[in-house]
Amino acid sequence: MADAPQEPAITHRPRFFWPGGLSARLLTLTILFVAFGGLIALPPVLAAFEEQWLLDRVRAAELASLAPEVAPDRKVSEQLKTELLRGAGVEIVAISNDKIRSLVFAGPRQTRAPYLVDLRGNVGLDLSAPFRTMFSAPGSRMRVMAAPRFRKADFVEYVAPDAELKKALVGYLWRVVLVIAFVSAIAGVMVYLTLNFFLVRPMQRITYAMERFRADPDDPQARVPLSGRRDEIGRAETELDRMQADLRVALNSRARLAALGEAVAKINHDLKNMLTSAQIASERLAALKDPKVTQALPRLERALDRAVKLASGVLAYGKTQEAAPETKTLRLGPAIAAAAEEARLSRDGVRLVSQVDAGDQVIADPDQLHRILVNLMRNAREAIEHQEGRTGPGAVTIAVSYPEGLTLLRLADNGPGVPERMRERLFQPFAGSGRPDGAGLGLAIARELAQGHGGELALADSSPAGAVFEVRLPGAPGPAKGRRSSASPA
Repeated sequence: MADAPQEPAITHRPRFFWPGGLSARLLTLTILFVAFGGLIALPPVLAAFEEQWLLDRVRAAELASLAPEVAPDRKVSEQLKTELLRGAGVEIVAISNDKIRSLVFAGPRQTRAPYLVDLRGNVGLDLSAPFRTMFSAPGSRMRVMAAPRFRKADFVEYVAPDAELKKALVGYLWRVVLVIAFVSAIAGVMVYLTLNFFLVRPMQRITYAMERFRADPDDPQARVPLSGRRDEIGRAETELDRMQADLRVALNSRARLAALGEAVAKINHDLKNMLTSAQIASERLAALKDPKVTQALPRLERALDRAVKLASGVLAYGKTQEAAPETKTLRLGPAIAAAAEEARLSRDGVRLVSQVDAGDQVIADPDQLHRILVNLMRNAREAIEHQEGRTGPGAVTIAVSYPEGLTLLRLADNGPGVPERMRERLFQPFAGSGRPDGAGLGLAIARELAQGHGGELALADSSPAGAVFEVRLPGAPGPAKGRRSSASPA
């Protein structure tokens, strides 16, 4: 047997270590940024230190150059000359007057030429000068030229070894670095404590609440405490609290759907058997040849068929989507009358006011359209019947129009309207009912059926004078041939 192909070995590249917590990252980045800012300021600080150091030596050399002018016979002894040069820290001092350079004090001749440092112009600091000095070759000398202060001359210059300046620069550099490190640490800790109080700790509370909510949505400790802040943190806390509330509602709805599906699954088999027995009884009633029974029997059969479909439909709602509608052109008048009868609209109670002509038609699935209308009418009737303090008769008015190639059904009632707090969750399963005994499934099912047709169900208006629902269905069939009747209450 051939050997199985070997999988290529996975090589793990070394990863750069980075602190895991937000607090540690914040502290580290703050210290690094403050230190970086101090390092950026380091070259001008060193350049200013070097310039001042050199100017001090220039002034000392300039004062030393005055010694021959005040000495007897304008001569300075070798011993005094040596002491003056040693005190100024220089080897050669020269003065230029009227473009004539005069050597005041001469030192031993050197084989290596010194490098020039000109401090006369106003060109600003040379930021690279301190680094050239610190990294110059051992034994290097510098020739410094500057404008005089204590005498009239073109410039004063001196030549001296740069070893002492190099030592002073290195010492000053270490002092500045220590100061930068100290300031960076203090600033980092202060910024860290401030941001930790205003940013990190609130984010930790939000993260902790999210973790608790993920582990157990029903845990009361999973709710993020609201600080009342008006910045982004406060907005994040508020939005998280709202999201948790919405998710709890959704999870409760799913739990109720699952329980409903399980319950319907248990009773569905027995219910079908009972409905089958009722159908057998209806067939036996049909054999009696009683005119009243014969007149009522089709209605009973239709009710039994719808009961079987409804039981299966409720079970299917907890598991899958509604079946695709089988649309055809229907007369609206009979469909509205059948739905009103099942929704228990009557002349003695909540009545139906139909503004639909006999020739008006709609393109829809007959059974699904019936369910949409029944759910809307039943909801309107129950809202009117449960309205407190009501004295006048209730009515549900239905009208149809055909705007822009659509069929628009408007169902208006004179009930109490939809409360403001319920409008956002009106079409959510188990959340849109305003009555304790309501399941909250009617509007959710009706909207899903309308959307299955490619249309929509929406709340068009709501006020204390009543609510108006609109059902939009695609297609606008022409009126059926025949007599058109005027609108009349059912």
